[in-house]
Amino acid sequence: MRRALTLCLALLMAPAAASAQDSQTLADIKQDMSVLYTQLQRLRQELNTTGLSDMQISGSALDRINTIEAELQRVTGKAEELEFRIEQVVNDGTNRLGDLDFRLCELEPNCDIGSLGDTPRLGGDAVPEQGSSRGGSGMSSGSASGTGGPLAGGAQLAVSEEEDYRAAQQALENNEFRRAAELFATFRADYPQGPLEPEALVGEGLALEGTGDLRGAARRYLDVYSGYPEAQVAPESLWRLGTSLAELGSVAEACVTLAEVGERYPQSSYVNEARSSMGDLNCQQ
Repeated sequence: MRRALTLCLALLMAPAAASAQDSQTLADIKQDMSVLYTQLQRLRQELNTTGLSDMQISGSALDRINTIEAELQRVTGKAEELEFRIEQVVNDGTNRLGDLDFRLCELEPNCDIGSLGDTPRLGGDAVPEQGSSRGGSGMSSGSASGTGGPLAGGAQLAVSEEEDYRAAQQALENNEFRRAAELFATFRADYPQGPLEPEALVGEGLALEGTGDLRGAARRYLDVYSGYPEAQVAPESLWRLGTSLAELGSVAEACVTLAEVGERYPQSSYVNEARSSMGDLNCQQ
């Protein structure tokens, strides 16, 4: 009996120990708790079975099981609540991205709204691993903004790929905006979905801003946030998307977008930039 109770306690502590494993999902935790609940019910039946009166079972054994069961039910409820809230955030974020994409298309003279298609689900089907092509190269946000930072993060780059990116970045730093936009566009065409794709999109957006093409810049920033939400430059792209929308006259949408920076990336330095921009636009905070 003690061994069975010990097993139940060990199973209850298993989710805490497994929190260090990145591969465990919320569904896995809920399944573990379901198994534990079944084990508790079996143990309760054993304690309540007739013929156990001769066994020396302390009065606290059932109390412990009742306590474990109550805690298990509480944790299960919290897990289900968390799953529901995450789904709400994802759906709301995806809908907002779709609305922004639609509004940007309305602002572009040659954009066909019917060809937009479905908005990619926010975050994709799974959270990208750090350093993967969908998560960026880990390069500093300053590098994407043209401050000349090193290419970091251990991304595997071909010599030509790094040279082409640096050439585009150098043109941006030299305020050769039209040339920089062309170089970044060529880079993305030559190395599609590469580790520097998010940074190249931000760089191209900055270059397009320099040429006065705010709509094109806004679309590049939106592409970063919708396609690479875990990239290191994603907070910057979301902030720049908000400021671009404001300059295009969509102040209400800009305020909503800028507010998302703090909600989505609370630890980013661009939260302060977004708040400052919201203050300039008299957004409600």
